[in-house]
Amino acid sequence: MPINSFENYPMSWKPSIDKNEKPIYQALAGQLEQDILNGVLLPGTKLPPQRELADYLDLNLSTISKAFKVCELKGLLSATVGSGTFVSYDALSNAYLLEDTKPKHLIEMGATLPDNASYEPLLLQLKSMLQETDIEKWFGYGRAGESLWQKDAAIKLIQRGGFETTVDHILFANGGQNAIAATLASLCKPGDRIGVDHHTYPGLKTVAAMLSVQIVPIKSENYEMSPTAFEYACKNDNIKGSYLIPDYHNPTASFMSVENRKMIAAIAKKYKQFIIEDASYHLLNKKPLPAVASFAPEQVIYIASLSKSLAPGLRLAYVAVPSQFKEPISKALYNLNITVSPLLAELTARMIVSNQFEVLIEGHREQTIRRNQVVNRYLADYTCLGVETGIFRWLLLPGKITGAEFETLAAQQGVQVYAAERFVVGNSCPERAVRVSVCAPETLEELERGLIILERLLNDFT
Repeated sequence: MPINSFENYPMSWKPSIDKNEKPIYQALAGQLEQDILNGVLLPGTKLPPQRELADYLDLNLSTISKAFKVCELKGLLSATVGSGTFVSYDALSNAYLLEDTKPKHLIEMGATLPDNASYEPLLLQLKSMLQETDIEKWFGYGRAGESLWQKDAAIKLIQRGGFETTVDHILFANGGQNAIAATLASLCKPGDRIGVDHHTYPGLKTVAAMLSVQIVPIKSENYEMSPTAFEYACKNDNIKGSYLIPDYHNPTASFMSVENRKMIAAIAKKYKQFIIEDASYHLLNKKPLPAVASFAPEQVIYIASLSKSLAPGLRLAYVAVPSQFKEPISKALYNLNITVSPLLAELTARMIVSNQFEVLIEGHREQTIRRNQVVNRYLADYTCLGVETGIFRWLLLPGKITGAEFETLAAQQGVQVYAAERFVVGNSCPERAVRVSVCAPETLEELERGLIILERLLNDFT
């Protein structure tokens, strides 16, 4: 029994631990984790002040601090100076969005996939390559010194996305998430903090949790990261860098204005912050806005992956890396990748140099516009954010239903969408919204069937 009497004292959490179990901080952290996972402590719950908990348990304050830190590094808690420690809203979210197998009973409108009807240029290029006499070279190890012309192709594609760079800054990665992982692994230590939007890409959340890197939500205005809030975080939240998706933000489908890009870049330079610019969606825009990297090329790691604009199976990303970060990121990529697939690197480079990639992107764009017109027709009475060239939309929900509740109801009716709760960061309150993938259904007819179900559900809450 604790020395101090807290019998009738209102505390949100009153743990009971065996002090013979050593170390005590790990036992306390284990109980805290279980109480969160079992629903005893709900997302958003404010925990008792550490000193109060130390008095209640008759433990040293440092023991409580260490237990909280263990759970914070796992993404279960979110601490804010002056406000306290809260159970993270995303503590229970599933960051792995793409299931092992496609659900047979669900219309897929969750995963962000381009349409699958525009791949003909890619297939023709691949067939042509496989008719050449020395095809065995694409099934061995690739060597960096042999890829100079492929780096020239990378420059061309990156320029098309709104950023001018040179071959000496280019590295290859096995996809965008792989590049993010290598960047965080090389530039951050466990416990380091990076700033992100309140709702962000779940792959970033997963990687950060694996590396024990804390992600700090930075206030947005009109779905854009606020430069004022970003500067405040640089000064007061001890962040080391930030992660941005300026075009077709995932999941909110918003765009960062050119003015905000300039201001964010200037602040990063001022405070010597690195920025990871995720350019997964830049090529979807016919005339992309200037990349954040164009305003701070010495601070921004620019990742141009191809899965959303060309084909999901092209597990390749071009990474434009500032000189100061090139060596550590290069080593991390090597240790994670060893090498990228020579076959995919060659195929992609040929698609770019021959300008066939423009044909492929234009084919995707036409299909996407056609699909968004169908979305607009069915969801005209609701706020469905996004533009006609975007492969997903951000649907704001009517009434009081939460995103998680709507996702469950939609799945019961045969449609997979993803709730805001899957994307929310820390103690940010999830928006009452779901992300709806426009191009994931295999056909326009399947898309229409899914939209009919969603419209019927939405009508029930208006």
